[in-house]
Amino acid sequence: MWTRCLILFIAAGLAQAAEPLLSHIDVFRSGTEGYHTFRIPAIVKAPDGTLLAFAEARKENRSDPGGGDIDLVVKRSTDQGAAWSPLVVLDDPGEKWSASNPTPVTDRDRKRVWIFYNRWEPGRGTAESQPGASHNQTWTRYSDDNGRSWSAPRDITRSARDYDNWGAMFLGPGGGIQTRGGRLLIPAAAKFDEYGIWVSVGGFHGTLNVLRAYALLSDDHGETWRRGRLLQAFTNENQLVELAGGEILMDARQGDGGHRWRVISTDGGQTWSTPRPGQAVTEIAAGIERYTLKSRGDDRNRILWTGPAGPGRNNLVIRISYDEGQTFRNERLIYGGLAAYSDLEILGDGTVGVLWERGVAEPYQFITFTRCNREFLEPPGSVTPVVR
Repeated sequence: MWTRCLILFIAAGLAQAAEPLLSHIDVFRSGTEGYHTFRIPAIVKAPDGTLLAFAEARKENRSDPGGGDIDLVVKRSTDQGAAWSPLVVLDDPGEKWSASNPTPVTDRDRKRVWIFYNRWEPGRGTAESQPGASHNQTWTRYSDDNGRSWSAPRDITRSARDYDNWGAMFLGPGGGIQTRGGRLLIPAAAKFDEYGIWVSVGGFHGTLNVLRAYALLSDDHGETWRRGRLLQAFTNENQLVELAGGEILMDARQGDGGHRWRVISTDGGQTWSTPRPGQAVTEIAAGIERYTLKSRGDDRNRILWTGPAGPGRNNLVIRISYDEGQTFRNERLIYGGLAAYSDLEILGDGTVGVLWERGVAEPYQFITFTRCNREFLEPPGSVTPVVR
């Protein structure tokens, strides 16, 4: 009798565990906590499993850097995103200054969380910043206690940017990565003396952004940084993921057009392959993250991607790649409304966390945290079973 009851109890528990999970909670709400708008989400898991959600807190309006006062803020969650701490201002660079593009990474060897971000002088954004000037700066801090406290800021502008020849650089936004070999990689993009050029080619007539993506690299746990090579395509906001064979995949926002760019590095982010067309999506910052890896004991390799399916910045979806980022499938709708930038993190219990920009009546009303599980991502019949 007791054996039968135990079997039924276990079966009920397994059935419950197999239920699809899709839950949402708003972490930042525009028009509250002294700020007009919250934008540009980034999320990272600290060494103890704490989640850290970063955002730009725009005081006066929705404008990007150069158009108003912007602080860098953070909230913490110790329960897989069910509840979040009060807002903490991580960087307030001064009146009318902007702190932007939060790009965190966790160093698993040092058990340290890094946050990288840009500072911009008043009235200076990407288009207005010029070579040989401090209009655009790159700063970093770290936390050794899972985001409870942070180091003093450190200026790494001259390592991150070709100071005399580039007008600006900007980070991510969204997470950096640490390779399995220990290298820290931070996604970035460069702006030279011009932000965009007017072109008329074929059916396209308009401004082409002439930014180019690259990565920052550190092999000494963040003590020093150097720049990798620029991509050979007009690219800007980007994310990185390490492939099963050790290569680095960059998924980059396009300068214009209907598809992203996909490039591979075989030397840890120092140089990049010829860009190939990636997913068809509006010009936006998207999330990409390693989910499962066979060499770690998982059943197969999986990479996740989040972004708006469209039209435009609408209908946030999550997709899975089973071929190391060459193609994505199993599209699952997270939200059928206004949706823009997103970032991904794998939680301590194996579920997936998405931090993203959401709107109801208008864009950018919320930065929302969504949690989902494998059963949501792979409903019955969506994936060919693994034969062992």
